[in-house]
Amino acid sequence: MARRDEHVGYGAMQNPRVVSELLQIHGKKLRELGATLKRRAAVLDVVRASLPAKLAPRVASAGVENGRLTLGVTGAVWASRLRYMTGALRSGVGAELGMEIVSVRIRVLQPKD
Repeated sequence: MARRDEHVGYGAMQNPRVVSELLQIHGKKLRELGATLKRRAAVLDVVRASLPAKLAPRVASAGVENGRLTLGVTGAVWASRLRYMTGALRSGVGAELGMEIVSVRIRVLQPKD
């Protein structure tokens, strides 16, 4: 009779793979994800550069999709202040990125625990 602990985890280690092999299998999705992250980081840099120094670090995320600039801010107070600047953001960020920004969406991000 086989010992019970001989089979624990056996299925998980049955076919170990090299990391480079896994990257080749899922490479396209990972490259797309990496490209998206780079685009969002570039948009965030442009947004922060166009804001006053006190407000810029409060914007934690930014992205553009279908002409909509979506911003994630660290608190409701900062979201309110940012709403007064949506016109300037549409024109300034749009010009810098070479695209038309038709709307700005501001979301308050949940604090990390």
